[in-house]
Amino acid sequence: MTDSDGEASETTVWLDYAKDCGYLTQDVHQSLMKRYEEIGKMLGSMADHPERFLPRT
Repeated sequence: MTDSDGEASETTVWLDYAKDCGYLTQDVHQSLMKRYEEIGKMLGSMADHPERFLPRT
């Protein structure tokens, strides 16, 4: 989970870069950043509470 969270964080850096280079509009950048913020929250929750994601016996 922590590796995935790190990869999502790295992606936000590349989104900033793409916006700064003019590859993304401000609206598209904001939309994608909101999505990655939500992904980060989900991954953080999964890392903090892994027992919720174990198979039930």
